Amino acid sequence: MNRFSNDINDEQEPKQPGTPESNPDQNSLVTKLQSLGQTNIPQMEGSSIHCLTIVGQIEGHVQLPPNNKTTKYEHLIPQLVAIEQNPKIEGLLIILNTVGGDVEAGLAISEMIASLSKPSVSLVLGGGHSIGVPIAVSADYSYIAETATMTIHPVRLTGLVIGVPQTFEYMDKMQDRVINFVTSHSDITEEKFKELMFSKGNLTRDIGTNVIGKDAVNDGLINEVGGVGQAIAKLNELMDQNRKPKTDDGLEVIQ
Repeated sequence: MNRFSNDINDEQEPKQPGTPESNPDQNSLVTKLQSLGQTNIPQMEGSSIHCLTIVGQIEGHVQLPPNNKTTKYEHLIPQLVAIEQNPKIEGLLIILNTVGGDVEAGLAISEMIASLSKPSVSLVLGGGHSIGVPIAVSADYSYIAETATMTIHPVRLTGLVIGVPQTFEYMDKMQDRVINFVTSHSDITEEKFKELMFSKGNLTRDIGTNVIGKDAVNDGLINEVGGVGQAIAKLNELMDQNRKPKTDDGLEVIQ
């Protein structure tokens, strides 16, 4: 009987103010701690730069397992359309740390970035491997961290492969699409890129090359070695140039 009365009293006891249920600010604080590991994060309010992060594996038409960290192309494409349409966004900063992924998805993202009317700068941090290479060079100007790497290798297929000439012809054409895009959006020559792509002995049990920091710049693949500060400074410079009035011939008007 005593125990029963205590239970009733517990149920009727009013909630104390300041508990998570009655304090939305505290709920928000707990959420930030759980997801980001910190209580305060820098805000981008008033910034004219949009930061687009491409991390993990680039997911295409086939959904990858839930334990894979992925960047879904159906999430990026609407973002790029919104960036082009939003007058408040004047420049795009692309942060890359990817192992590569679906070739068609990667090329679709690359083509969209390259066709933006607004200035764009890419920064390879950690890795910009495989199909991450076309995305890195699709920007107006590209940077790579000194310790970052880029793996260049031939196109591969996963799953069932039908051993007929048409399959190999399709792979050849897909590979040509990648080579043509990279060479037309960077300073690397087709001969040099193919040499890196088909080089033997650089990758264990594979064909291809691992290019690190300065080597990517020396080969003409990336414009410059740098970090976040240099990338944002360059983007601000390109944005200032884009704001200057121009004549019909595309020449800047000097006031």
